[in-house]
Amino acid sequence: MTTVKQRLSDIKVVPVITIKDASKAGKLAKVLVENGLPCAEVTFRTPAAPQAIKNMRKAYPDMLIGSGTVITTQQVDESIKAGVDFVVSPGLNPTTIKYCQQRGVQIVPGVNNPSLVEQAIELGLDTLKFFPAEPSGGVDMLKALTAVYPVSFMPTGGISPKNVNDYLALPAVFACGGTWMLPSDLIDDEKWEELGRLIANVADMIK
Repeated sequence: MTTVKQRLSDIKVVPVITIKDASKAGKLAKVLVENGLPCAEVTFRTPAAPQAIKNMRKAYPDMLIGSGTVITTQQVDESIKAGVDFVVSPGLNPTTIKYCQQRGVQIVPGVNNPSLVEQAIELGLDTLKFFPAEPSGGVDMLKALTAVYPVSFMPTGGISPKNVNDYLALPAVFACGGTWMLPSDLIDDEKWEELGRLIANVADMIK
């Protein structure tokens, strides 16, 4: 059985989405799938997130969908009910992590220093989000962490076309999260062709 981590590793770049209107989620999923990035991390930064996830899942049942910015157990419940494959949190909250483990959904929590990595390992995790990546020392910091700890990272925060391949070149990086291919104004204005070009450029860049 293919794990979430393996599927993320195959895709390499996870589009991180903040969507205001859930009715546009199905069309957004279509653009992602058809242009080579069949994945989305839908953040709980807007009330539309749970319904947006449901709409994406209905439109593309096999798409890899996660929820992001999950900071409460209620959001974990909403994520699971909506049909996510995985949960992403900005920080390391033992309560949220243990709840995800109890509910049987993979969580990728955010860390950015040795102490947090050790706490994650203590909680039984080896798949982590490095966040915020660039402000936390970027590639050099990741090299230092991975020289010591047997964990894998998904860097997010400040990732761009200029540095994404530098991160992906690190053996311990299985994927990167990014927002640059999904400008919120293009989503709001339903500029699907423009979004498609941006997404396709990313897919080509990481082949």
